[in-house]
Amino acid sequence: MPKTGKRTRELRAKVDSNQRYSVEEAVGLVKELASAKFDESVDVAVRLGVDPRHADQMVRGAVSLPHGTGKAVRVVVFADGDAAKAAQEAGAEFVGSDELVQKIQDGWFEFDKAVATTNLMGKVGRLGRVLGPRGLMPNPKVGTVVTPDKVGETVAELKRGKIDFRVEKAGIVHTTIGRASMTAEQLQENFAALMGTLVRLKPSSAKGAYVRSVALSTTMGPGVRVDTVDAQRGTDR
Repeated sequence: MPKTGKRTRELRAKVDSNQRYSVEEAVGLVKELASAKFDESVDVAVRLGVDPRHADQMVRGAVSLPHGTGKAVRVVVFADGDAAKAAQEAGAEFVGSDELVQKIQDGWFEFDKAVATTNLMGKVGRLGRVLGPRGLMPNPKVGTVVTPDKVGETVAELKRGKIDFRVEKAGIVHTTIGRASMTAEQLQENFAALMGTLVRLKPSSAKGAYVRSVALSTTMGPGVRVDTVDAQRGTDR
C-alpha cells in the first residue's frame, strides 16, 4: 500500500471523520485546508437516494452559480448568421459551423463548454462519439442546445459560471462550486444554489431519503462531511 504523506496526514488530522459539519463550518474548514501552491477548486460530492440505472431516476441538470466557479470558461458555439454574431458578442472563444465541426473531428478540444443552435444539431450530432465521452456534447437537458435567439444569453451564462451535472452510476453527483480563494459567503451561496437545484430535480419515483450524504473538499484536501439537513436548509425557497 502507498504511504500517506506527512502533509496529507496533517490535513486529515484537522477533520473529525465522525462529525457532520454545518455548511458554514465545512466551508470554513475546507478553505483552511487548502494549502497547495495553486488556487484549489472547491468540490462537492452529493450521494443521492436514486438508482441511475432507471431512466426515471436519472438526475441531470444545470445551475447558474451566483458567484461563478472562479475559473475562466472557454466556450465554443455551433451557429451561423445572426446567432453566430450574438455568440461572438457574448464572448464565445470560437464560433462556426462546418469548419468548427471539422476542426473538432481533426482532434481539437481546447474548450470547456460547447453550445449549438437547434438548426445545426444535424451536423453537430456527428461529433457525439468524440464529445460525448468528454462531457462536451451540447445537450438540451442542460441548456446547451438552444434556439438561435437564445445563443447570446446562453453563452453569457456559461461565461459567468453556469455548470451542468449528472448523477454517476453510484448515485453520486460530483461538481465544482468555486475556488479556495473565494470568500466563505460566496462559496456558501454557490453551494446553496447547487443544493436547491438538486432538491428541485428529485425524481418522483425516488423512495426514502433523497440526499444521503454530502461532502466538501478542495483539490488536494481531505473530504469534510456536511450535515444533510443543514445542506438542504432553505432549498425550498
